[in-house]
Amino acid sequence: MTVLAYEIMTPSIKAVPQSWTMDRLARFLTDNEITGSPVTDESGEIVGIATLKDITEFRWNATHSDADKELTAEEHKEARRLRMVLFEEMGKVPVEVRDIMTPIVLSVDETTPVRDIANIMMNEHLHRIFVTRDSKITGIITTYDMLKIVSDEELTKRCARND
Repeated sequence: MTVLAYEIMTPSIKAVPQSWTMDRLARFLTDNEITGSPVTDESGEIVGIATLKDITEFRWNATHSDADKELTAEEHKEARRLRMVLFEEMGKVPVEVRDIMTPIVLSVDETTPVRDIANIMMNEHLHRIFVTRDSKITGIITTYDMLKIVSDEELTKRCARND
């Protein structure tokens, strides 16, 4: 029998409001030992996902630029100084989760075979995907959850069968 999404999903999802600051998100992810979280709007609907990668990319982009390659050493030094001034000022205005999140929410139904989920995750380069029943999110499958299949001999055998 094929292994289905609901059998390996993590049913408890820790979502964050889109109005949280980026710093609060970073603390939340660290405190909960997770790398990403669904983002909800004011009515509690999931509107995106925010990850540690989003935080890192925001900070990186605030201090680096591809245009630097064409600058002289003096221009490079001045551009870096200006970016640091801007970054300092930006730090005074809190960046909200809605500003850094990925506003795309990919999901699969609870009855989706894990082989199909693995293909979606690999093709889309995802580390997590939501699981739904009747269009409501009931869980999440992460790369860690997918590893359960490899570590559980019975699940591995069931996945290997072509039912």
